[in-house]
Amino acid sequence: LLLLHINCSQVPTVSTWYKLEANACLLVCVCCVLFSSCCCCCCCCNNTTQVELLLGATEDRICGTIDIEKALTEGVKAFEPGLLARANRGILYVDEVNLLDDGLVDVVLDSSASGVNTVEREGISIAHPAKFIMIGSGNPAEGELRPQLLDRFGMSVNVRTLMDVGQRTQLVLDRLAFEQDQEGFIASVQPEQEALTAKLVAARELLPKIKVPRDLQLLISDMCSRLNVDGLRGDLVVNRAVKALVAYESRTQVTREDVGRVISSCLNHRLRKDPLDPIDSGIKVAMLFKRLTDPEFVKREEEAKKKQEAAAAEAAKAAKKAGSWGGLPSRR
Repeated sequence: LLLLHINCSQVPTVSTWYKLEANACLLVCVCCVLFSSCCCCCCCCNNTTQVELLLGATEDRICGTIDIEKALTEGVKAFEPGLLARANRGILYVDEVNLLDDGLVDVVLDSSASGVNTVEREGISIAHPAKFIMIGSGNPAEGELRPQLLDRFGMSVNVRTLMDVGQRTQLVLDRLAFEQDQEGFIASVQPEQEALTAKLVAARELLPKIKVPRDLQLLISDMCSRLNVDGLRGDLVVNRAVKALVAYESRTQVTREDVGRVISSCLNHRLRKDPLDPIDSGIKVAMLFKRLTDPEFVKREEEAKKKQEAAAAEAAKAAKKAGSWGGLPSRR
């Protein structure tokens, strides 16, 4: 499951998502694709179903309910499938997941975790497959998800507005080209999409051959313990994500650098957040990883702290007026 925290004022359209391939979004999507058993062709096939779950949806529309038309015209009980049935072996996109009712989010997450949707209502008892990749987006400024629900999402990515002038201009040009000629624009990026599809297929074939070394598994669990991550979902997701990254890059050996590249996206939304803490959760994860893996980073951090304390002491000493009372002498 992928949770996108949209912090920009305008969400990128479908035609511009490929521009985010160089960012963490591609990494997270690769992890979803490689470890998903619901899509037989890596979700890159044109026949893959994509279902959008909107804010106004009800539980009946999501899970399914009795077919009223058949009940009235034929007098029989029949099941009318919902959005979860349509999303089977495809992608379920939840827009503004943080504003969706908690009960509905629970239903969707339970079905995604188990791969089965069970409906018990109006004398109907039915269970059908509901295996899908779930992608949710939302603006944290409009409201946060409960920690129990956040923990159910595998990875999270913060999507921000591009500040690089070249990339920003190219994104605007691509959007204008898409609005002017949609089919022509899609055809122009088709070679890139086909190359990405082939790379994902090869990565999925390579994935079973990749093993995470024991020392890195201990490092991952140590990180989760030090960050007070509840449960084992964080440990499992980091292990799977690092294997997916290595497979995507056509390698078989997992390194510490690979763990460092994925661990922030896997753990930053699982930390207990203090509203008064100015440090982002992702930065906390990255700093702890450096402390555990890079001794030089710890030395530099201690030296910087000593310099700050010395500078603060000098500033306090310079601010003290000449002849002013300095307090009682300290005991030694």
